Amino acid sequence: MTKNSVWTIIGVIAAAVIAWWIVNVIFSVLWFIVKLGVVAVVAVIVFFVLRSLFRGDRG
Repeated sequence: MTKNSVWTIIGVIAAAVIAWWIVNVIFSVLWFIVKLGVVAVVAVIVFFVLRSLFRGDRG
């Protein structure tokens, strides 16, 4: 095995490890954005439900 082959193998392994880490980060960020969106939708629904409940007491 030549010196170039060893460096090629090390480069491939390093590239795979870095790619694995980047994909994990991207999925974590995407999952956070999805959770944030779901929380926002639920918060809006709860807000309108509470508003309608309190508005009904005055009338």
